[in-house]
Amino acid sequence: MTRDAGETDAAASVTAPVAAATVVLMRDGTAGSDGTAGIEVLLLERPRDRGSFAGAWVFPGGRVDPEDRVASNTDPEAVPEADSEEAAASRAAVREVREETALELTPDALVPTARWTPPESAPRRFHTWFFQARAPKGDVVLSPNEAVDFAWLRPQVALDSHGSGLLALVPPTWVTLHELSKHATVHDALEAARHGTVQNYVTRMGANTRGDVLLWQDDIAYADDALFEADGARNRLEIGDLPWVYNRS
Repeated sequence: MTRDAGETDAAASVTAPVAAATVVLMRDGTAGSDGTAGIEVLLLERPRDRGSFAGAWVFPGGRVDPEDRVASNTDPEAVPEADSEEAAASRAAVREVREETALELTPDALVPTARWTPPESAPRRFHTWFFQARAPKGDVVLSPNEAVDFAWLRPQVALDSHGSGLLALVPPTWVTLHELSKHATVHDALEAARHGTVQNYVTRMGANTRGDVLLWQDDIAYADDALFEADGARNRLEIGDLPWVYNRS
């Protein structure tokens, strides 16, 4: 069924997503049992009994607070920073990393890579900016209210663990790990991010014979379920069963 644009806008305005930010902290790992090195990313395990994404392994992050929307600068001659959503999200990203991990970042260390908006049916909707950054030196110290465990994992190891049912991921984390698995070093990943465009993922829920599917804008069936099996562009994640399957063409 083709979706009416006016109906979509009206529904979205009722449950407008809250701005949020998350940071993909990366480091170059040492050679593993297979003799190869690679990127490692920091994942936090959320508490299983409370909060957003309960029990899932996620990147550090959280909602943009009111104070994040005002640039702080003690230099009276400095040019004020534009109060854009991206700028506010970058300040929130730095704050959330500090609060959740005790690691210190600066906004200029962040490279924006994506904006994620969940389906309209989601009970809690966050319009989340994703940033990448090289992990700063220091020990990870968790805030017990925010996370119960952490791990530095290669993207493919995290994806394989999820596919085996050993580690819970949410779709934006899964897709981000999938893309990072293509890069051998943090430098390569950050260079690709700096020279790429910020991807905008406005998610729509669909289904095929294998179960639930998440669709994004450039998929042929994004606006019309009748085109679900038609030939054409794909940008979808099949989440009906493990392992999840990502199809982008």
